[in-house]
Amino acid sequence: MKSQNTSSFLLSLLIFLLFSSGIKSQDKFPDGTIIPKWFKENKPTDISKLGKKYILTDNGVKNDSTILQTRQVQEVIDLAAKNGGGVIIVPKGTFLISSVFFKQGTHLHLENGAKLKGSDDISDFPVVETRMEGQTVKYFPAIINADGLNGFTISGKGTLDGNGLRFWKAFWKRRQWNPKCTNMDEMRPRIIYISNSKNVQVEGITIKNSPFWSTHYYKSEFVKLLNLTILAPKEPVKAPSTDAVDIDACTNFLIKNCYMSVNDDAIALKGGKGPKADKTPENGENRNIIIEDNSFGFCHSVLTCGSESIHNYNVILRNSKVKDASRLLHLKMRPDTPQHYEYITVENITGNVKTFLYVKGWNQFFDLKGEERPKKSLVNNILIKNIDISCETAFDVEKSDLYDLTDFTLDNLKIKALKPKEENLEAIKNLKKIKVNVTQVTSLDQSYDKKDDSDIAAK
Repeated sequence: MKSQNTSSFLLSLLIFLLFSSGIKSQDKFPDGTIIPKWFKENKPTDISKLGKKYILTDNGVKNDSTILQTRQVQEVIDLAAKNGGGVIIVPKGTFLISSVFFKQGTHLHLENGAKLKGSDDISDFPVVETRMEGQTVKYFPAIINADGLNGFTISGKGTLDGNGLRFWKAFWKRRQWNPKCTNMDEMRPRIIYISNSKNVQVEGITIKNSPFWSTHYYKSEFVKLLNLTILAPKEPVKAPSTDAVDIDACTNFLIKNCYMSVNDDAIALKGGKGPKADKTPENGENRNIIIEDNSFGFCHSVLTCGSESIHNYNVILRNSKVKDASRLLHLKMRPDTPQHYEYITVENITGNVKTFLYVKGWNQFFDLKGEERPKKSLVNNILIKNIDISCETAFDVEKSDLYDLTDFTLDNLKIKALKPKEENLEAIKNLKKIKVNVTQVTSLDQSYDKKDDSDIAAK
């Protein structure tokens, strides 16, 4: 009997230890909560399970890149929605459109060699109420739009081409004529805008040459971006404001196995701006964001909080390679907006950047709207670990009476820098440094622009 009790005790102890070990090994968000299985269960879109296939060229759309066929493509989407849903198939070829709007139960699939190309004439686009730069305004929709949908997917091996060259040239000409013009003054569309939706997957395609932001997701949840290539050039004509991914008041968001190289931020966390931004219902926080296993080419910043952002919570950037980015982590601190950035982890990053950590005031289009200056902003619980990177400047962190920086942990950093600037870390309260090795070097393999347009925008 005693032997049986001992055996039962040992078995129970073993089960407890195994269970405890499993809990400890589970992946967690920066605040210590367990990351749900949803973030790990990533499968290719199976269009055979999405309903009837509606091939464009079988439904009145011509394989002709020279004629605008927005109405014809929209009619195919509407037909699929009327019949209970289905997949809009873009076959090999180039199809010119302005804005189309997907409906519940409809999906988009671009076959290998297929291209939906945006018109470069803004008069082809309608004016609608939409979300842009942290506010709800009348502006232009994207080329691909989805609002209020559950289960929407974009998939395939084809391309969404924003055809942005004419818009870029016009923007820089306007900026030359009026240096104070805003990003929205030169009228230009985005490529993808998905709003008020859930269970979204965008996978496999190439998204390039956006006139404005490349992809924008607003007030959506359970969104996955998988195996995407997002491109916009910095030369010979800079593609201004072509953020690869703008996450705007979203929850549960995964970006995985993507390549991004654009002439603005690769990933920007948005959410609202202005002295009462945190009280306005159309604004909101970003929560539970994972960015992993990606590669980044040139961009202004790999990850940016701002410039229109009020609360970012539980954000992970990890297991990624960076080449030639202007900044790795950029915290834009708007003096006209109450901001709180907390529980952000950056880990397992290799490569090279111009500036490793950049924290400064962001004054572009400053506007208190007649209100008092908002309360002091806060950045806290930031963990940066397991970094092996070369850079021009290691730490460009600015002390300010307008915000507090506290509870940063730097763990296992190997940084080669022309300008270490470790003294700038004095702006951070309760800073913990563990195995931080910053080596000053006299030269780097990579040279950077003396000043890019992201530097100018901060003034």
